[in-house]
Amino acid sequence: MRLILILVLLGLSASALARTASQATTILVIGDSISAAYGLDEADGWVSLAEIELKKEYPAVTMVNASISGDTTEGALRRLPAALDRFQPTVLVIELGGNDGLRGYSIKKLRENLESLVKMGQDAGAKVLLLGMQIPSNYGPAYTEQFAKTFVDAADATGAALIPFFLEPIALDINYFLPDGIHPNAEAQPLLMAPVVEQLLQLTEQTESAN
Repeated sequence: MRLILILVLLGLSASALARTASQATTILVIGDSISAAYGLDEADGWVSLAEIELKKEYPAVTMVNASISGDTTEGALRRLPAALDRFQPTVLVIELGGNDGLRGYSIKKLRENLESLVKMGQDAGAKVLLLGMQIPSNYGPAYTEQFAKTFVDAADATGAALIPFFLEPIALDINYFLPDGIHPNAEAQPLLMAPVVEQLLQLTEQTESAN
């Protein structure tokens, strides 16, 4: 009782008390080089920054970054089951597809893979956030349009939360990219992190409310 009284006197809200005392929340990120902080220190990547930001609301949250540079949806299908079993996340973030598109991968197969990844997470009891991608227009208007739409279609089919184009906050400014013109630099990471955290706060709130 004394502890509760002290916390109330300090202005700590009931919701903050509940969040502090709640079960640990694990957020698993499975992605490619964009989420693996390619060319940067891992601490400067958007995943690490997101964990710092989320801890302000949910001190018990942990971000697990299972991203690998060069990975595709096909590769993730092989390794996601073990990651889900090991980390048992409450939220799964999928940031994949860019390398599939750059290789001219079948749109039909890409959608099937994305939906399978989402369903794996859902079947494991996790809320799922899908981060959409786009590819350069030199792949032809038909393919690029279908590619971008695939993420929307996969989210609609599975009920996953969606950010339609993850790189949108930086896509039109070359100053936010490394010299290769492909990978976001350190200055870009907070901009990529912000909309993801907004979505993750909502998903974490849903998870906490259900417990």
